[in-house]
Amino acid sequence: MATVDRPALVYKIVPKELWQEAQKAGIFHGAPVDHADGFIHFSTARQARETARRHFKGQADLLLVAVEAEKLGEALRYEVSRGGDLFPHLYAALPLTSVVWTRPLPIGPDGDHEFPEDFA
Repeated sequence: MATVDRPALVYKIVPKELWQEAQKAGIFHGAPVDHADGFIHFSTARQARETARRHFKGQADLLLVAVEAEKLGEALRYEVSRGGDLFPHLYAALPLTSVVWTRPLPIGPDGDHEFPEDFA
């Protein structure tokens, strides 16, 4: 079983329109997939590119949202998912006060999303 990597930041890939709604509300309750699964899906920096390839291929107008993991407290749990890897799952709404930054996640010429140059 994988060891728990507890990074300072966790990442959420989210459609821009959905994030704009969260900004108006002051809180993010998750995307439809999150509602269906009962938690908000996050990725570590190491997992984010593969998450984009598997679950967001070809989707435009996405944002990469960096969240300070420590501010999420006990509601953030690392659970076994894809390939036995441990993924961060948030069992609560995401307070926007825990967001460090948001950046566009455009689609590159190869069809994959282009992550920010300074992304881990």
